[in-house]
Parts: sequence; C-alpha cells; structure tokens
Amino acid sequence: MNGYGYTLIGLTAVLAALVAVVVVALLGFRASARATRRQMREGSDTALLSAALQDALTRLAAQERATSARADASEQLSTQVFDSLTAGLVVVDAHGGLKIANPAACRMLSLGSAIAGRHYSELLALTPPLVALIEEGLAKQQPIIRRTLSMAIADRAWHFGVTVSPLEDGEARHGIICLFSDLTPIVELEQQLQLKEALARLGELTGGIAHEFRNGLATIHGYGRLIDLDAIPERFRPCVVGIRQETDTLGQIVTNFLNFARPEQAMLMRVDLEAVVRRVASDLQPELPAGTAIDVKGDFAPIDGDEVMLRQTFVNLIRNAVEACDAASTVPAIVVESRVDAGTGTLHVAVSDNGPGIPAADHARIFRPFFTTRSRGSGLGLSIVQKSVLLHNGSIAVDPSVASGTRIEMSFPAALAS
Repeated sequence: MNGYGYTLIGLTAVLAALVAVVVVALLGFRASARATRRQMREGSDTALLSAALQDALTRLAAQERATSARADASEQLSTQVFDSLTAGLVVVDAHGGLKIANPAACRMLSLGSAIAGRHYSELLALTPPLVALIEEGLAKQQPIIRRTLSMAIADRAWHFGVTVSPLEDGEARHGIICLFSDLTPIVELEQQLQLKEALARLGELTGGIAHEFRNGLATIHGYGRLIDLDAIPERFRPCVVGIRQETDTLGQIVTNFLNFARPEQAMLMRVDLEAVVRRVASDLQPELPAGTAIDVKGDFAPIDGDEVMLRQTFVNLIRNAVEACDAASTVPAIVVESRVDAGTGTLHVAVSDNGPGIPAADHARIFRPFFTTRSRGSGLGLSIVQKSVLLHNGSIAVDPSVASGTRIEMSFPAALAS
C-alpha cells in the first residue's frame, strides 16, 4: 500500500469520527429539547393549577363574607323585631330560669335589668296570675291559647291576653315561650261603654220621676211663698219657713236629677284645659271659705272637649273638695295637677284636697248615682262629673295611694296636632 492509500484511510477515519460527533450532538440536542418542552408543559400545568386554586379560594372567601353578612343582617333583624315588639315576650327554661324578656315585657311587668338566670317566680312575684300560668305551662308542656289575666302592677290595673307555647327542639323540650299583649285599653273602653249605657238607662228612669217631683214641688213652693208670715200666728211661722227651705233644697236635688238624666251631646272643639281650670279657680275664689288655696300646676295639653261641660266638672270637683275640708274644720288646700303621657297621648288631671279623705271601702262606690256620705247630699254630684268625663272619652277614679285627703284622677285623650 502506497502513501496515497494510507492518506485515504486516515481521511475516512477522521470523517467517520466527525459524523459520530455530529450524531451524538444531534441526539443530545434532541433530548435537551424534549426535556425543555416537558419542563415547559409541567410549568404551564402548575401555573394553571395555581390560578384555579387561587380563584376557588377567592370565591370561597366571597361566599364566606356574604354568608357572614347575611347572618349579621338576620341577627340584627331578629334583635330589632325582638326589641320592637309591643307585646311582651318571656322565655323560661325547663328549670324555671328566666332566659329572655323583651323591653315591652320589662316595661309592663316592671322588671329590672338583671333578670337572666333568675327564677321566674322570684321575678314575677308581684303578678301571681302570670306565675300560675307559667307554672301550668311548664307542668303540662301543652299550648295555652289566649288566656285573659287581670292583675295589679305598680298601683295600676292591667289586663293581659297571654299565650304560652312549649319551647322544643325535635323531641327535647327546653322550656316555654310566654307571649302577652296589653288588653287594658280595650277592657277600659268596654267598661266605659257599659257604664255609659247604664247611666243612660238610669237617666231615663230618674228623669221621669224627677219631672213628677218637680211639678209637686213647684206647687208646694208657690203656696209657701204666698203665705204672709205676718198674717199667721207666730208659732206657725217657723213651720212655713221650714217648708220654704225644704222645697228649695228639694228643688235643687230635682235639678241635679234632671242634669244627670238629661241626654247630653258634648260639643267638642279644641279647648285649652289649663285656661278653663284657672278661670274656674278664679271665679270660685270669692265664694269659698277664707284662706282657701287653689293651686294649678303641671303640664297641660289641649283636648277636644265641651268647654261649658268641662267648666262645670271642675266647679263640682273643687266645691266637693272644699265642702269635705270644711266639714272637717280644715282650711281647704286644693291642688289641680296635670301631666301629659306622650307615649299614649293622654292628659292626666288630678284634683286633690287636704280633707278627711274617703274610706277605702267607698272608693268603688262614690261615682254611683245616689251614693253619698253626707246627710243632705243627693249622691249625684260625682255621678254628673263621671258622666261628663265619659262623654269626653275619658276615665275617672279615686287614687288609692294617697295617705291623707282625697285625690280624684281623670284622664282625657289629648287633642291631635293640627
């Protein structure tokens, strides 16, 4: 083999080595490209997964905030409804502990602020009928529908319509719910209507009798006045004078009968009650016993009333108070005091005196026609006053809480603002 052959072999070997290097490089590049593409795909999947997770977390957070907002709104609404109820709501657990009492219940039952956990019989000790009803509800665990209860709370008569329902969760019972509404205005209105009807019927009866009496009295009174006292023996003169005095007295009684019996229609218009009371006090002052004091104080409000009828009402009340003090040899001190209850739109007016007072047993009877504690009284003065107050859609009663003297309390609906 010559030199040319060796050279050709060498070149072939070099070329083969170069081809091998190129092939190895190409294979390595291809493998690297595949790895790069795989890494890029894996990175893209990771990014997509991360974005999806982030979006899901964002939605969950938004749903949680919305749920929390709805829960807060629901709780706030429940609280507003609970606090705004005009009916009383009391929840008692199975052991008799008072769990909840809404503001209306606390107001009507005169409950304090520290009530949670205390036994209902302790907190409601002043309202035995309600205690008995709650005890019945806990014992029977059966609904009690619209039971009517009457009781005295803070020197005032209340009438409640009470419903008791078991508080249960599935089969387990955890106490009772007591819901009660104030029926006092309705009951008082029914009583006023019944009283108006009774007074109207009684008025018709007494009116007929009074007219017959008046005719006879007019004849006796006229003949008595025609007798000349100087023309009769002196020993008969006191008899004639007595006849005249008695006919005058009976004439006044008959007039009171007719005033009571006469069907009246109040001519209602806007009346400044304070001005009416002060005028009555001023007009009566000259005819009252020396030293008599009439004090008018407090907050008044206009009412829709008949000024003439209201004036006569306060004339009768003040005169009655002065006569009671005079009979007990006491210098009369009369107070007319007023206050306005903005919550109910009611004007409360009281006439009080420093006299001997009215026995407690007579408080419920002094407004009855013909009931009197005076030997020469007709028993119609306060009945006429009561009739006038009723015609003004008001109420009247004796305050039993005063220690001495008498306090007559009246209430009138305050006039609506125009």
